[in-house]
Amino acid sequence: MKPKAHVLLLPYPGQGHVNPMMQFARRLVSKGLKATLLTTVFISKAMGFGSSVGPVKIDVISDGYDNGGFFEALDVEAYLTRLRAEGSRTLGELIVKYRGSTNPVDCVVYEPFIPWALDVAKDYGLFAAAFFTQPCAVDYIYYNIQNKLLTLPITSNPVLIPGLPPLELRDMPSFVGVPKSYPAYFAMLLSQFSNAEKADYLLINTFYKLEAEVVDTMSKICPVLTVGPTVPSVYLDKRIENDIEYNIDLFKLDASISMDWLSTKPPNSVVYVAFGSMADLSQKQMEEIAWGLKNTGFYFLWVIKASEQEKFPKTEVEKLTDMGLVVTWSPQVKALATGTVGCFLTHSGWNSTIEALSLAVPMVAMPQWTDQPPNAKLVEDVWKVGVRVKADENGIVTRDEIESCVREVMESERGKEMKKNVEKWRELAIEAVSEGGSSDKNVDEFISNLVSSK
Repeated sequence: MKPKAHVLLLPYPGQGHVNPMMQFARRLVSKGLKATLLTTVFISKAMGFGSSVGPVKIDVISDGYDNGGFFEALDVEAYLTRLRAEGSRTLGELIVKYRGSTNPVDCVVYEPFIPWALDVAKDYGLFAAAFFTQPCAVDYIYYNIQNKLLTLPITSNPVLIPGLPPLELRDMPSFVGVPKSYPAYFAMLLSQFSNAEKADYLLINTFYKLEAEVVDTMSKICPVLTVGPTVPSVYLDKRIENDIEYNIDLFKLDASISMDWLSTKPPNSVVYVAFGSMADLSQKQMEEIAWGLKNTGFYFLWVIKASEQEKFPKTEVEKLTDMGLVVTWSPQVKALATGTVGCFLTHSGWNSTIEALSLAVPMVAMPQWTDQPPNAKLVEDVWKVGVRVKADENGIVTRDEIESCVREVMESERGKEMKKNVEKWRELAIEAVSEGGSSDKNVDEFISNLVSSK
């Protein structure tokens, strides 16, 4: 049967951006569309991609650094400049190529970190939607800054934004407080809304009941649709066949090491520790985490990517082996779903946060940068599914603080409330993506308008 429409999906080139877009692509395929996920030449080679991953087709554009990707660039600004030039050119060439096929492109779903993709789509007269991989609350903060509704530097405390709880400066995205720290990244984040009025929809990887107030507020000014959580279907609605894992991991190693270890532990007895693919903790901070975990007396599984392990003295690891396991990679969503994880010590990146919410795992939030501080604020004070660590005057989260926060989640009365709350959010996440749920209806609306626009 001929697909209803052909959608190109273009994430920003990074694992935390590719995974949710891949899940959204699978959702589109399950509803009768053809979906082609675009990666860069370098990522495609590094991942060993063929022409498809499951039901999703794979194709490539160039970022101008085909042999080394981001690592080949002089700096962030150089990478983003060349990505725009080469990405625009090669995306246009792909659209032309597909015009000569039986399935020409009807729509581009792009990540708004690369707003030039919207310009290319509209140059070719295509339907187009932005796909936000951060929560609606964070997207709306950037919208307010981009549109001068919130001026920098911020001097008032708390910061009051319609649809959001009062925010302290520590709750704002990191670039807001120190915009000169990573100027190219900050400019990229603000550019998300530079041309968004040309998009047919803004799709957000969240679900309505999780962020109802800010979604309603933003919907008054933008065509917003919540379409998440984009977690493999087997953990939520179970409606997409063979949708068990993302199948995209730049650091993929043997999953059995961590999964076999978890299988021997009692329910809710393990602290899962992971700080994302971009983590860069100091040696001192890693030592404090190690001792904090050891002092809790709980089992723990700590994922430390290979490039970070040299900061961790071997003698410290040996002292931890009686209660903990340190690995370079673990299939995170699968680990959180085992039922043995009672607490997730996390950097509060959005993918990790929404996975924990979807799988009913309370959190100790240890945000580092970008969207992580506001995510941690929501986790602790709005959704009440975790506790946020406090750093000392040197910016270090001490072992005593780590121990105290983990204990609060794992064994206090407040911790029991967090568990009840996160179980409620899991039920609402399942409801959202199931047939007739808010996200399911929104995906149907997106498809319906796309097909009628052809």
